[in-house]
Amino acid sequence: MELSIPSSHLATISSPSSSQALKSKVRVFSPNKNHLQFLNLNPLQKQLIKMESKQITTTTCSAAASQAGASLTASTSVNRVGEVKRVTKETNVQVKINLDGTGITDSDTGIPFLDHMLDQLASHGLFDVHVKATGDIHIDDHHTNEDVALAIGTSLLQALGDRKGINRFGDFTASLDESLIHVSLDLSGRPYLGYDLSIPTQRVGKYDTQLVEHFFQSLVNTSGMTLHIRQLAGKNSHHIIEATFKAFARALRQATEYDQRRQGKVPSSKGVLSRS
Repeated sequence: MELSIPSSHLATISSPSSSQALKSKVRVFSPNKNHLQFLNLNPLQKQLIKMESKQITTTTCSAAASQAGASLTASTSVNRVGEVKRVTKETNVQVKINLDGTGITDSDTGIPFLDHMLDQLASHGLFDVHVKATGDIHIDDHHTNEDVALAIGTSLLQALGDRKGINRFGDFTASLDESLIHVSLDLSGRPYLGYDLSIPTQRVGKYDTQLVEHFFQSLVNTSGMTLHIRQLAGKNSHHIIEATFKAFARALRQATEYDQRRQGKVPSSKGVLSRS
């Protein structure tokens, strides 16, 4: 029988006074020398080696698992929820977003098509999105559409906090039948919108399609996000807009998720990501 053990354990298992007859040979590896040492050990000494080796292995594995678990808990235990109430003479908007949700959505803005798009944000981003809004939609949807987006952007800003440990960047291309939309974003703290959609009709239902760009510009302004939207293909207005919200949701999900390798540090060579 042969058993490999570190040479550092030899002092505890070999006895100079041992006079028992040789019964087996144990091969011992010395990390400080490029050769194998051979010692004569009795059965009791060999059993002690086995017990000690098992204990060392178990302790090492347990420590590693504990350290990994602690790291994971530290990164994901933060409650990343943003909640905003915005009241003006034109609108009354309440928004609550949980970045680590499950896709729960409860939106009532008075604009059915916008509610449908906010459902896409929740479903494909796996965010919990709650939006309640009343506004002067008897005039048009402009003010409500804008203020909902401003409140969502502010809620994202709150939920992200110092942005430690997140991926920061998100990039996704979504298709919906003939439409293909690419969205790339950076949670940099610097608001910028690059928008290139060619929506062929002025309205989808009662929703003015010009409000799509205005929605994302308002969201970018308050969240401190760099956002690029590009249409690669598409002819149907509904499909183009819905694919845009789906791609945005998936890109935002990527950007807000944690990067475990970053170990809770801010994803910037400057050491800080902020709106200022």
